[in-house]
Amino acid sequence: MRHFTFLLVLALLALAPLSSAQAETILQKLLPEQKASDLVPGAEAFGPIRDDIAAAPVLKSGETVAWAFVTSDFVGTTGYSGKPIHTLVAVDKDAKITGVRLVKHSEPIVLIGIPEAKIKKLVAGYQGLDLVAEANSGGTSHEVDIISGATVTVMVIDDSIIRSGLKVARALGLGGLAPETAATGPRFEIDPEATALADWLTLEGDGTLRRLSLDVGQVNAAFAENADPRAAERALTEAPDTTFIEMHTALVSVPAIGAALLGEGAMANLQSWLKPGDQAVAVLGRGIYSFKGSGYVRGGIFDRIVLIQDDVSVRFHDKHHRRINAVAASDAPDFAEMDLFRIPADSGFDPTQPFRIQLLVQRPVGPIEKLFHTFELGYQLPQHYLRQIAAPAPAVTETATPASATQDENQAQSLLWKRIWQDSKPRIVILGAMLSVLTLVFFFQSLVTLNERRFYIFRMGYLAVTLVVLGWYFNAQLSVVNILALFNSFIAGFSWQAFLLDPLTFILWFAVAAALLFWGRGAYCGWLCPFGALQELTNQIARKLRIPQWTLPWGLHERLWPIKYMIFLGLFGVSLMSIEQAEHLAEVEPFKTAIVLKFIRAWPFVAYAVALLVAGLFVERFYCRYLCPLGAALAIPARLRMFDWLKRYQECGNPCQTCANECPVQSIHPTGEINPNECINCLHCQVLYQSEAKCPVVIKKLKRRAKLADSPPPALGMPPAGHPNAARTTNSNM
Repeated sequence: MRHFTFLLVLALLALAPLSSAQAETILQKLLPEQKASDLVPGAEAFGPIRDDIAAAPVLKSGETVAWAFVTSDFVGTTGYSGKPIHTLVAVDKDAKITGVRLVKHSEPIVLIGIPEAKIKKLVAGYQGLDLVAEANSGGTSHEVDIISGATVTVMVIDDSIIRSGLKVARALGLGGLAPETAATGPRFEIDPEATALADWLTLEGDGTLRRLSLDVGQVNAAFAENADPRAAERALTEAPDTTFIEMHTALVSVPAIGAALLGEGAMANLQSWLKPGDQAVAVLGRGIYSFKGSGYVRGGIFDRIVLIQDDVSVRFHDKHHRRINAVAASDAPDFAEMDLFRIPADSGFDPTQPFRIQLLVQRPVGPIEKLFHTFELGYQLPQHYLRQIAAPAPAVTETATPASATQDENQAQSLLWKRIWQDSKPRIVILGAMLSVLTLVFFFQSLVTLNERRFYIFRMGYLAVTLVVLGWYFNAQLSVVNILALFNSFIAGFSWQAFLLDPLTFILWFAVAAALLFWGRGAYCGWLCPFGALQELTNQIARKLRIPQWTLPWGLHERLWPIKYMIFLGLFGVSLMSIEQAEHLAEVEPFKTAIVLKFIRAWPFVAYAVALLVAGLFVERFYCRYLCPLGAALAIPARLRMFDWLKRYQECGNPCQTCANECPVQSIHPTGEINPNECINCLHCQVLYQSEAKCPVVIKKLKRRAKLADSPPPALGMPPAGHPNAARTTNSNM
């Protein structure tokens, strides 16, 4: 999905066989830099890493006293950075954590505000944790020591340590924990034919809806048990029976539940929002406490709720969230908050199995300090929404090997992307139609640009489809992050299947790679970029409203061009050292804010995107001209294009400056040549090339033809005027 030239595609094909080698584990990368004594007091060294599991023995006097592993080898939970937090953990034979160290992370909340020493101290506090007790309680037998301002980061660390520790302890049989085995009982799937009654009481009575009710007295009692005396001192002053929160949840991705709770129309919208394999839960709440809070506005993550199912932990981001306008079920109570949360297909969530929504309640105990307590809302999909899957023929049981596990994982990923492509057929067809139309436009540009008004209407319509359908509806906005991640994948281990999971982006990048060879970067920048379309459409509206248009002096304009190349090269250089840091800096692109999130984001991001659009009202495509690192990245290989399709006259630039003056992005030099690095292939110069009203060359040709047409034809047998024999013929007649 992240390919931007034909040469890169060939390089990927050449390197693809190399990616078949087994990927190096995180433990193999990090362990050589660690001291055993820093992890487990008194330990002398680490033994060789096991072949069957990414764990190494911790040796003391030559004996194994614990097993060391890195959490990110076993779980993929990510924090604000979107990357795993690498924590080195040691577990002894009794399944107790004997040592834990934070070794690597990319968390911006830690890098810019919270002292790292504070996080490391919190991590070290997991020493002595009993994983057997965690296994028996479902991972809830301990209290999470939340740090104010780093809630998500801390909870991600907690989730990673507990879940990875349980996996390692079970795999090694520590503390008597048995290895996990495949389920032998009947298997179930959601029954699409199931029905649900449409009244609230029935939905709540049969378990379709589940509720967590807390009053002020219960919450005060829970905080009174906190070891910090300030928790009881800051008790809520409302009456004990005041509703603190009443929170309801339901798995609305089940067709019957969604239709009953949301209504047929809203359910149809929900299904179009969900990607193949995704699930969705509705969370509704009322009372004096909000399950959403306001932290998601700043950081994009809902830090007060998390979905937990066995070893699966799903934390919701703003892009996974939608509001519910109304509840369709009759007799439903009034709620202050009604929201939908999408559970991505790759999270490992199984809708047929029990799960719980964990609610984090916070209590301020100082100017910037808070204490926390968690409450849980359990959910099990009622049996009448399920149907049993026919059991497969029994197979001979054999011990799974790393090779077979890898093969099973590859097969599962292959089935996943193939199913995604199958389910994405309508979107693929629409994108294919858009690419086909654009290809025909470029091949037959002389015919398409013959009529200026018709071409203008066509172009504005195409850009509107690009913005609304390709951008806001499909979220198919390419980004410089794609290119940075492509190069990073060569280092981390390339996998075709990872790129195939997003069909539209995959197709777009291959189309862009082909277009670069034929037409340059303008095929994407001028026609298929949703943010570019948004800039041009808003500028056209500004022109209709008679907002003045600024034309920058050529000298200044030419000197501003390099800025976007500097930005791209800077991001590329940073990505070689830290792809995580490069992804943060890539917020210089307003694409995520304006297109993917539709301006529903923290105000600084929205203000930045709006500022660029406002600048574009006066200087058309201001961002594209001077700041876009993606455009710069595409312009570099576009120099390899094999054809020059844009027609020019000898007089272009000397003396005629019509095209240069009217080029929307000033990509035509005063000397007449078109700069392919800056051209967006809008074809306006081709409209002028044939214009009988604006092009001096065409006007001159038309005048010459008209003059010839108005001149009387020469007499029969007489040479035309000006011919050498004309005078001779006249004299002889005299």
